Amino acid sequence: NGDNANMPWFKGWKVTYKDGNASGTTLCEALDYILPPIYSSDKPLCPPIQDFYKIGGIGTVAVGQMETGVLKPCMVVTFAPVSVTTEVKAVEMHHEAMSKALPGANVGFNVKNLSVKDVCHGSVAGDSENDPPMRTAGFLAQVIIMKHPGQVSVGHAPVLDCHLPHVACKFAELKEKIDHGSEKRLEDGLNFVKPGTDKDIHSHYSSSTWYWEF
Repeated sequence: NGDNANMPWFKGWKVTYKDGNASGTTLCEALDYILPPIYSSDKPLCPPIQDFYKIGGIGTVAVGQMETGVLKPCMVVTFAPVSVTTEVKAVEMHHEAMSKALPGANVGFNVKNLSVKDVCHGSVAGDSENDPPMRTAGFLAQVIIMKHPGQVSVGHAPVLDCHLPHVACKFAELKEKIDHGSEKRLEDGLNFVKPGTDKDIHSHYSSSTWYWEF
C-alpha cells in the first residue's frame, strides 16, 4: 500500500550487454547499471554545433559537444554543410582556456574571419586535413505518418528534426510499405502514402545538411 505498493505483474528488469547480463528490481539499481557512452578520440573530429555567438573584442565563437576526435587551437577546421574553412584561435570550457578538447566535453572555440551569418545551428566542424564532414546527399529512413491533410507523394518536403539540424527534406522515393510490428514487407514501389501508415522511405534533402552514418 502507498509507497510500498505490491505489483505482482512486475518481475524485475533485465538487460543484456556485450560482455554480460544484469538484473534487478529497483530504479536505483537500474540507474547504477547504465553504461556511460564510449567516446573515441582517434576518430575524425566531430563537434556538432549548438550555436554561434558574436562576442565583442573576441569574434565568432562556436559552441558544441565533442563527439569524436581532438580539437586544438591553431587547427584548420571545415564547417558542414556550408563548406566554410577557417582556423581555430582558442578553445575554452567553462571560461577556462584549454590546450585541447577531448570527446564528451562541451566547449566553445573562437574561429577566425567567420560571420555568424555564414553558419547555423546544427552545423558540424571537422578537421580539414582528416576526413572533413561533407553534405549528405540523401539517406534511408523509416517514417510513420501520424497526421497529414491528405496523402504524401514523392517530392513532398516536410521539415525534419534529427539531433540538432532542423531542415526541410524531400521524399525522393517511397521505397516500401512494412508492418510496424513484424517489420514484414507488405508493398513495394509506392506512389503515395496516407497518415497512420508505417513506411521505409528513401529521402533526399532539398536543403543542405550533414549526417553521420549510425
